[in-house]
Amino acid sequence: MSNNGEKQINSYLTFMLADETFASHVNFVLKILEMQKITEVPKAPEFMKGVINLRGNVLPIIDARLKFGMKQTAYTEKTCILVLSIEIDKDKVEVGAIVDAVLDVIEYQKENIKPAPSLGSKYKTDFIEGVMKLDNNFVMVLNMDAAFSTEDIIHLPNKTENPETENKEQDSDVIQK
Repeated sequence: MSNNGEKQINSYLTFMLADETFASHVNFVLKILEMQKITEVPKAPEFMKGVINLRGNVLPIIDARLKFGMKQTAYTEKTCILVLSIEIDKDKVEVGAIVDAVLDVIEYQKENIKPAPSLGSKYKTDFIEGVMKLDNNFVMVLNMDAAFSTEDIIHLPNKTENPETENKEQDSDVIQK
């Protein structure tokens, strides 16, 4: 099968965090939900707001502002949850990301996306796939797999097992010494 038979999707969902516009390739976005009650998870990192029930499944919810080191703000009527499908260790995992507002779905040619510049310490540049220019503004295209595939999400369902795992790792260190 040749690559000519596959249609390249060049659609990106744009959304706001603080006063900045970000984009995600639409392949990552499964749906957009209105804000709803989130059940907190004890001892979760600050950016991990908790979980919600999505069609009978537990969906971890992350505040994207906090994940990217931005200041937390009150949620508004425009605040919503992007349900994302990300890849963690070659498995597809669903996670919810709270964003300030969803803007639009745009068409943008991948070859026109510029490489991510060095942005100092404000953003982790491994989260940024590149930059697109829209109406004299720059939009950061996020690498959603890198941005949301963290150890905190991977081990969320097994929170109670973590101390045992840590003890086993410490035991193996002692044995190796």
